[in-house]
Amino acid sequence: MSRHVAIVTDSTAYLPRAAIERHHITAVPLTVVLGDQALEEGTEISARSLAQALQKRRPVTTSRPSPATFADTYRKVAATGASGIVSLHLSSEFSGTYDAAVQAAKEAPVPVRVVDTGMVAMALGFCALAAAETAGADGDMDDAVAAAEKRAAGTSAYFYVDTLDYLRRGGRIGAAQALLGSALAVKPLLQLADGRIELLEKVRTASKAIARLEEIAAERAGEGQVDIAVHHLAAAERAEALAQRLRERVTGLNELHVSEVGAVIGAHTGPGLLGVVVSPR
Repeated sequence: MSRHVAIVTDSTAYLPRAAIERHHITAVPLTVVLGDQALEEGTEISARSLAQALQKRRPVTTSRPSPATFADTYRKVAATGASGIVSLHLSSEFSGTYDAAVQAAKEAPVPVRVVDTGMVAMALGFCALAAAETAGADGDMDDAVAAAEKRAAGTSAYFYVDTLDYLRRGGRIGAAQALLGSALAVKPLLQLADGRIELLEKVRTASKAIARLEEIAAERAGEGQVDIAVHHLAAAERAEALAQRLRERVTGLNELHVSEVGAVIGAHTGPGLLGVVVSPR
């Protein structure tokens, strides 16, 4: 077995399967509780099933992986010959996943560095890829953590939702709370800032909000080398159209991923979500 630094993340990174396999990244699943069923994200519940449940107003909640789940993951990863593990997770403002990983790391058979990236979705995924690329180039744990933190510092995430109701119910709207009184009159554009969801702008119609989302993403991308991800939930045509427009506008585009978010993030945003992650290299 070769000695190497292994990368662990969680299922909310929404990394393409090919990228996970190419870089040997391990993604620990969060859980979606649908009625009386606890289902693992990515394997036991699909985004489509989640969207249908939300549209029928079925009760949906989410939960972190247990420390025991992380401990088992770290043991299995160590058994592949890893000399150390860098474990990168979604913002601790959204979930107790980071805390569970920290608890498990204390008992791991190899050193584990747990990082609260302050990110989610492909904003987290790009951090995991940066760490994996560095580790794959014979970087040590410090190098991999530094690469992830640098990527996180430069990455921006913006998104549009049809309604704030799902974010309100899940207690995830942070500074956007002030928008609730006029939520029915506007279409909000939100951003990820300091690990929290905050109001960016209020726009009067969905079409204007999506046009503004495109404008903001293109401005943020600039002319340097950049990776972009377009996320959606039950809005595939909107996402593909936005992605195509960004391909035409962003001159330094390196990779562009289009994907439906998983059930955990979808449970808090609702159908109609359209998000853009801009991550300079």
